[in-house]
Amino acid sequence: MSPLQNLKAHENSVKIENALRHVKKRDEAAAPGDPTVYVDEQGETFITTDRIVKTISPPSFRIPADAEVFPDGRKPDYKFLMHHFKQEGRLSEQQLTYILQESAAIFEQEPNMLKVPCPATVVGDIHGQYYDLCKMLNMCGDPAKTQYLFLGDYVDRGDYSMECLILLLAMKINFPKSFWILRGNHETKRMTEHFTFKRECAVKYSLAIYKEALNTFKMMPFCAVLNEQFFCCHGGLSPELERLSDISKINRFRYDFPSRGLFSDIMWSDPAPEYDTEVLSPTDYDSYFRDNYERHCSYYYSYHAVCHFLEKNNLLSVIRAHQAQDAGYRMYRKNEATGFPSVITLFSAPNYCGTYRNKAAALIYDGSTFNIKQFVATDSPYHLPDFMDVFEWSLPFVSEKVLDILVSILNICTEDELEEETVVARDVVKSLQDVPETSPETTLAAVTGPATGVSPLEARASLRKKLLSIGRMSRMFNILREEAEKVEHLKTYSGGKLPRGVLMDGREELHNRLKSFSEAREADLQNEALPPSAEELERIEEERQRKAREYIEGADQWSHSA
Repeated sequence: MSPLQNLKAHENSVKIENALRHVKKRDEAAAPGDPTVYVDEQGETFITTDRIVKTISPPSFRIPADAEVFPDGRKPDYKFLMHHFKQEGRLSEQQLTYILQESAAIFEQEPNMLKVPCPATVVGDIHGQYYDLCKMLNMCGDPAKTQYLFLGDYVDRGDYSMECLILLLAMKINFPKSFWILRGNHETKRMTEHFTFKRECAVKYSLAIYKEALNTFKMMPFCAVLNEQFFCCHGGLSPELERLSDISKINRFRYDFPSRGLFSDIMWSDPAPEYDTEVLSPTDYDSYFRDNYERHCSYYYSYHAVCHFLEKNNLLSVIRAHQAQDAGYRMYRKNEATGFPSVITLFSAPNYCGTYRNKAAALIYDGSTFNIKQFVATDSPYHLPDFMDVFEWSLPFVSEKVLDILVSILNICTEDELEEETVVARDVVKSLQDVPETSPETTLAAVTGPATGVSPLEARASLRKKLLSIGRMSRMFNILREEAEKVEHLKTYSGGKLPRGVLMDGREELHNRLKSFSEAREADLQNEALPPSAEELERIEEERQRKAREYIEGADQWSHSA
């Protein structure tokens, strides 16, 4: 360290010591206050030992006894679980393991394709939205009196995947012949590792519970025929699916689907984007299926492909889930032979991911008429992004407060107090020049550029502005961190770049930029695709490290040449 730097460090240390000494003297002179009482900037008083929002009950931290969860010693009390989970309560790992293993044993005995009679209520994607699931169950009827068929995707994206899964499995154990659960594309190891379910299990319970859940997923059947009229699955058709009997040949007992083939297509395929308007020839068999660019796997199936399948298997329609719908459902182009919609899509997660603002729907079929019940999102407890704890979440705020403290110190102490016992080197002061508050470019110049005739008072003002600039940057990074998913949505929708000023204007502006369903869905398309495999992720990481090494080596060469 040069003599000038030593002098600068010493004089800054003396300044800070002087400032802290004067602040301490003033604090000692002030009347002591109650540390549990906090008054905000608006003058509102809070007692830190009380619950801030008293209208919302605190979470339940009690683990219920086995006699409460299993009153008859074998079947779980699903009504008790529904209420317990609404209070954000949890179970013991032994209780969870029992429910997962018991339901897995029931699934294992079921065929790949279920035969479901009428009447029945058909439900689409849930995606961890527990409070919306409870609303739907209350709206459509108690499973003791209502037959249900769920089309998959119970976990990931939402904050209550485990609660959704366990409640549905508890109902399955109670009503194995009238409560039907199909597997969706998210009930796999690959998807749950990429999205939120694995981390949720680790945070709320343990990875041992996650492994038990994977074992349950691989036992689930994945197709059903409703009333011998409707083919029900999560995704849709496949070029390899000619007859319903083809489904029985699939080995479903695996953690992940194959990257291609019949099993993968039933989980991942979609109706073609131009499904309702296509003018292809019914005999142009090559146009029945084409690659699905949105999913990065499987196919789009055409109207004629569906009509061909329905006619060959004497069916009326395909009922599937897998795609968010603004109204919660969509009736596709009618089959000319029957006059009935050839495909029906259901989606039962309202305001999907907190950004889509879509309705949700469930389909009730009594054997002769359809009744679509729509519902909107219900209020639910807030969770920090990616299940962060309060300490991890609070770090950006701590940095903001530290900056506020530094600025306050500079504001409180007079020039005489700062200069006490200190002779400031003019060469050091000259390195600090005044900076316009809104100019990041001149902030850099203030640190590196020349300066002449700067007084200690101007230097202090300049330093204060720099601290405020750092504070603004800290707040922007805080938004980037807490609203990572919404930022990524908006960035994708805006051509890879965030609109200018959106972070400076805060969270409200960020939320306002993602208003419509179509915008939110378009921005979220990358999360609807098959995520990279472990091998692909390894290659991506190696490529990233290679580029980083090249950048560092190039910077070193530039430094040496300079």
